[in-house]
Formats: sequence, structure tokens, C-alpha cells
Amino acid sequence: MWKNACADSGIEIRSLEVATEISDAQEIFDLVWPPLNGGTQVPPNLLRAITHSGGYCSAAYIKGEPVAAALAVVGVHESLVGVPDHLHLHSHMAGVLEPYRNKRIGTLIKAHQRWWALSRGIDTIVWTFDPLVARNARLNLVNLGVSVRDYEVNFYGSMTDAINVGEESDRVFAWWDLTGDRARAAARGELGPITELTDTQIVVEAPEDIVSLRASDPDAAREWRFVMRENLLREFAAGREIIGVTLHGDYVLDITENE
Repeated sequence: MWKNACADSGIEIRSLEVATEISDAQEIFDLVWPPLNGGTQVPPNLLRAITHSGGYCSAAYIKGEPVAAALAVVGVHESLVGVPDHLHLHSHMAGVLEPYRNKRIGTLIKAHQRWWALSRGIDTIVWTFDPLVARNARLNLVNLGVSVRDYEVNFYGSMTDAINVGEESDRVFAWWDLTGDRARAAARGELGPITELTDTQIVVEAPEDIVSLRASDPDAAREWRFVMRENLLREFAAGREIIGVTLHGDYVLDITENE
């Protein structure tokens, strides 16, 4: 399915293996998350080590020019007692250059990642994202069909790229069950914003555009961090997960059963 969508849109997505190709991904990462004071987000020798040892690196191209890239490593998470730990793909970075955003390229590169994982017997992809960034939440929950749980305060510590510098790096975890009903429904385009709540569902408000707010009113943006932290930690502790968004981009949480 992702191959047909790429062909229709003139986008090529391919895995990167050799050193000469990997520099395309490095370039994308450094443009999306500009390092302060020079340097790079991911040295090419580290990228090469990750791909050589079985990790994932890909880029999306339009007319031969790289416009997006993704990087992931293979990991494990604890399973049920008496059951071997569950293998998953941890997607560490995925970014699209500014002029090419909101064109479903992010969705296509995640679809390629899904195909790559399933072809290797991996049925779960996990990644972190900032719960204050609404566009990431909509992509993850509506276009991909993930569930979101586990809140980590200041997960990465201090970050030194131009986007995250000075911010506490709180993150939530997207769990993408690649063969589950939600992922299949999302792939068919059947998911959308939630308009009516069930008796067990609640809404947690999210900022409309935290990126613009950080530029115009840093104090208000910082206050959003603490409010979101308090609300999600409370609801996750009560056994809820984020399972969707409203028409306004706020989070919808429900009681669900984890693996």
C-alpha cells in the first residue's frame, strides 16, 4: 500500500545502508533539529553502526532530493510472566523538512517503517513525542492508529538543538501494534477525530500551537508543560491511555488493557 501511495505522489522511500547514502539522513536530521554551536545530531559512523547491526534508517526523496528521514533501533520490552520479552523497533528520530510538511510524507515514511518491521517479524514500533506538539499527536493517533501511554518527566534531560533548548524534555510513548485493529483501520483511512465520548472516556486539553506560543509567550508555553504533566500523569496512573483526539486537537483518554 505504501508503495502505491509513494508512486502516486512522486515520492521514493528507501532504506539506507551504505555510508554514501546515510549522509542523506544525517543532513535531514541536522536541518530538522539544528544543533547549536555546530556539530551534528547523529555522527555518520554511528548511523552506519546502527544499520550494520540490524537497525533501521531510511529517507524519502522527491526528484532525487532527500526531504525526510527516519532512524530506529531494535529493542525489547517486558512481556507477561513466563513469556519471553517482546521484540520491538524503537523509532528514535523521524523528521520532514519544513517545505514538505503536511503532505503525508511523515505518514508514508512511517508506513515504510511498518513494512520494514513486519518483514523482519517485528510487530510493534515504539517512539516518544512531546505531548505539547499537537501535529505529532494527530499524525500518531489518527494517521497511524497508535495508543499512547507512559509519561516520562524530562526524559532526555537537557537538549541542545535549536527547537528543544531550554525546554524540559517530557515525553509520552506511542505504542504501535502493527497488526492490531487500530493500525489496520488507520491504514484504510478509517480513523478520524473523536466527536462523541463514551462513559469511560475523558478529554485532556492540549495547546493549539505550542511552537508559536513558545516564540510569542515563553512563560505561557512553560505553564502548559506543567499543566499537561499533571493531567497526563494523573490519568495514566488511573489506568487510562490516549486513544484519539477531538476535532480541536485535545486528547481523548480511555481505560484500556495493556499488553
